[in-house]
Amino acid sequence: MKNLVIIPTYNEKENIASIIEKVMGLPSAFQVLVVDDGSPDGTADIVEGLMGKHPQRIHIQKRSGKLGLGTAYIHGFKWAIKNDFDYIIEMDADFSHNPLDLERLLAACENGADVSVGSRYVQGGQTENWPLDRKIYSLGGSAYTRIITGMPVKDPTAGFVCYKRKVLDEINFDTIQFIGYAFQIEMKFAAWKLGFKIKEVPITFVDRKIGVSKMSKGIIKEAIFGVLNMQWQSSTGRFIKLIKRIRVNF
Repeated sequence: MKNLVIIPTYNEKENIASIIEKVMGLPSAFQVLVVDDGSPDGTADIVEGLMGKHPQRIHIQKRSGKLGLGTAYIHGFKWAIKNDFDYIIEMDADFSHNPLDLERLLAACENGADVSVGSRYVQGGQTENWPLDRKIYSLGGSAYTRIITGMPVKDPTAGFVCYKRKVLDEINFDTIQFIGYAFQIEMKFAAWKLGFKIKEVPITFVDRKIGVSKMSKGIIKEAIFGVLNMQWQSSTGRFIKLIKRIRVNF
């Protein structure tokens, strides 16, 4: 089985070498794909320097500018499918996701899940070093998403996720609209609507200690209105299908 960890980067020179080396040291022989959005701080150069140390296990895709988290992951997903990976995992570069948890996410998919989510909000999950306002935004956003969509995922905005290849084969990436937190929700929503099994694995999410957070008011706004839009489109799609069936029957 071929396992790939996708790490999107923009100005992560303080973290990228350390996070890659941690992944390289794990028992499951993960490969790493860094999708770098033209980092001016030399992140891509650091990755390319490591490629000679770990031949065939470290890869990089360089893009021309800061195009957004969602498009970076979709770029990585398409690359993973083209190169025949069986399990594809999203992970942040800043150690907010513990590389040791990669093994548990992979095991969940190897043992029946189609999608495994590193979750802060199931029993055993938690956050560290978060200010109160961010906890409120995150918990409130998760509850809001579950209420609006009905999706049974307690941490829908989580960005530490393992997908079986068959899930990504089924999702039409051209319909994925969002680039921030809403992207993470939209991918889980799409997998759930397609009938795939989602399992949440408890993790400890640690706020970044080095580098600059990519969080913004625009990302939060996208998530709020994106959830409404997803549910509306899903409901509208079901209504149109129903009308078509009625027309056929008559």
